[in-house]
Amino acid sequence: MIYGTAWKKEETSKLVEQALVCGFKAVDTACQPKHYREDLVGVGLENAYKKGIKREDIFIQTKFTPINGQDENNMPYLASDDILTQLEKSFMKSKENLKTDFIDSYLVHSPFGPIEDLIKVFKTMEEFVQCGQVGQIGISNCYDLNLLIYLYNILEVKPKVVQNRFYKDSDYDKQIREFCRQKDITYQSFWSLTANPHLLSSIEVQSLAIKYNKTVPQIFYRFLKHIGITPLNGTTSKKHVEEDLDILNFKLEDEEIRQVNALL
Repeated sequence: MIYGTAWKKEETSKLVEQALVCGFKAVDTACQPKHYREDLVGVGLENAYKKGIKREDIFIQTKFTPINGQDENNMPYLASDDILTQLEKSFMKSKENLKTDFIDSYLVHSPFGPIEDLIKVFKTMEEFVQCGQVGQIGISNCYDLNLLIYLYNILEVKPKVVQNRFYKDSDYDKQIREFCRQKDITYQSFWSLTANPHLLSSIEVQSLAIKYNKTVPQIFYRFLKHIGITPLNGTTSKKHVEEDLDILNFKLEDEEIRQVNALL
């Protein structure tokens, strides 16, 4: 499970520190001041290190956000910069913010055009991996299977992550998730709880919460792990952090997994 840092504003450093001290081993952010305080993620990491957390035990993931996702009055590059300068400036800013020379996972925050520019960005991100500055690359907010297949086929360094909103409008990315399974790509979900109140309130999930004496989010996060999904978790509650980290201490039965999966 990955701790998500969007929308945390001035509370970001405190919440990141709390999540890591409680046991989270991965954190997700973006160089997008409009929605993330990546600089305060770095402060939270540094504070956690002072409490004994080791950098090598933490998976740090951040993103290059194209200009259409930025607030043009507050972004890590200039609107007049060419696409590769935008990428280079964003990447350097992320390393500065996160106080590290190595980013474990680096994603394009969302597909953008023209396609030639998207390819240039991915080809340069390949170089980040090849020179040892990045562990793996991937893409977020990609709901076009054909685009994902195209990128996979043309890239020498294959994408290892797809991070998408997990919701009904995309049919829960069933085809994309199958492609990810075939190609050993990690599928990360966000808005897993927020976008799915109908699933959380279902008889199937509610009954499992009673049976296992667990919270409804614990049941749903455990289900996601069973079907090969790595969920992001952005809770601000220490109690929920501790509960949600406890999901690997029980397992759902195969038939129970099938029953919940049938709701998707």
